[in-house]
Amino acid sequence: MVIQAIGLTSASRGEEPPAVDDLTFDAHPGEITVLLGDSGAGKSTVLRLMLELEPGRGVTLFGGRPLHRHTHPANAVGVLLGDVAGHPARTARGHLRMLAAAAGAPAERADHVLEIVGLRETAGRRLSTFSLGMDRRLGVAAALLGDPPALVLDDPAQGLSPRDSAWLYGLLKAYAARGGAVVVTCADPKAAGRLGDRVVTLDKGRLVADQSAHEFCRRRLRPYVAVQSPQAERLGLLLTGDGTEITHESGSRIRVHGATTAQVGETAFRNGILLHRLADEVADTGVPEAPDGDRDRPAVPLAAARAAVPPAGPARPVRYELRRLTGVRGPWLVTLVSVLVSGLATLALLRTGHHTFSLRLLTGWPHSLPLPPVALGAGLIGALAYGQEFRYPALAPAHAPVPRQLRLLLAKLVVNGSTAVLIALLGTTLGLVAMRLEHGPGALPSTFVLASTAAPAVALSLVCCWAGVLAAGVFRTTALGLAGVLAVPLLVAPLMRRAASAPAIDMTRLATQPVRYSFVLSLLALSCAYVATVLRRRNPISFR
Repeated sequence: MVIQAIGLTSASRGEEPPAVDDLTFDAHPGEITVLLGDSGAGKSTVLRLMLELEPGRGVTLFGGRPLHRHTHPANAVGVLLGDVAGHPARTARGHLRMLAAAAGAPAERADHVLEIVGLRETAGRRLSTFSLGMDRRLGVAAALLGDPPALVLDDPAQGLSPRDSAWLYGLLKAYAARGGAVVVTCADPKAAGRLGDRVVTLDKGRLVADQSAHEFCRRRLRPYVAVQSPQAERLGLLLTGDGTEITHESGSRIRVHGATTAQVGETAFRNGILLHRLADEVADTGVPEAPDGDRDRPAVPLAAARAAVPPAGPARPVRYELRRLTGVRGPWLVTLVSVLVSGLATLALLRTGHHTFSLRLLTGWPHSLPLPPVALGAGLIGALAYGQEFRYPALAPAHAPVPRQLRLLLAKLVVNGSTAVLIALLGTTLGLVAMRLEHGPGALPSTFVLASTAAPAVALSLVCCWAGVLAAGVFRTTALGLAGVLAVPLLVAPLMRRAASAPAIDMTRLATQPVRYSFVLSLLALSCAYVATVLRRRNPISFR
């Protein structure tokens, strides 16, 4: 797959020049293309423009099509823009299997990429225990999940040890040798010369040079022999001549250009000069002005402004949501605690004189609680569904908006709603067990009465869960999602009860069942707000 970046220009920053200004380059299969530049040169912005994560002008074609035209972008290009945004309690294998569902890949692909990056033995460890090097390997594994023909990585060796860096460079070279196209950013000219087949040099967002690695090393990097000796000045005099150039760094250090370490060592040995250090080094001569030959591409007309495109949602949303829900202990603990509290609360109500069979008795719902324990647990499960997406944005590259798509929303409503129904059924079952233990089999109601009482409990848990999903999706946190659930019985229901009791309004059913109708109204309002956020992200942004 050929990657063609054409006229990339970032959005205007007021009176400041754009971070990236009319950048055009190609990345070919079987080659590693390095975007080289100092901090602030615009390297990361270039990648975000290529991946349509940032508004601006220009277009990047992956195999002849922009990224958003690919049905499954993860299968077209693997991306690593920062540290792994995974839940710290999730295992490496669980994290990759969740992402495999998002990419539309089989679950077995997770084990395959773990083998590629050398994490097979640590696949069962939690992400919170990973070192920086292991985290970076996991990020590369996630990029390889969709078996893409291209990789885009933002300074993947940053902060790594020399050993981990060497491993990473070897992996990228092997990937390119199999025909893959690699675009990687780097701030170290020496590393760029060792890694890249082609080096694109940036300075303040503009193209300075687009060169082969051989040409880059010849023009930009200058080899020398680093020498440290108490007699450095004398050794420099002995080496001067025959095209050799000596540069004095300090009293005991010199640089020797135009000679090899063998020649310098032999000279020092013959003259009895003690050497403390003798090594081959490479000097960076600095960012040059681009010669005419480096700009061998025709000028590209400035493309039309475009908005950032939100990351694509999961290819298999239901499978993804199941992996997300069951891959950590939190939802399991919430379910267990909610059911146990419901049963214990029913037992406590029975022992304090509440013998009339009702919804409150069956679900352990004392008057001191705004909702039954099972409904509160279901609401928290729902709030976690989107709250964790924003806190640990595994579906979105670094600092990209978390996808809020209707397909993903429906998957969350179905999967978490089913969990809420299960919680309600378990809670009511435990309530019946408590009644049987306390008063014997004769205390249990008829099947019809039981069904007519349990159905509202199940419905209440379901709507609480859905309200939590929608509220967390709109307000972007678990806490506000749960607050949206609690606001219905604490704020909305009293207001509706007061409105229904007004003399001019006859709303008897609303007055007797304010919580039920309040949840219906809240679900409608949250659904509209969620759809509005989805549509707002799809609207284009204009730039002048």
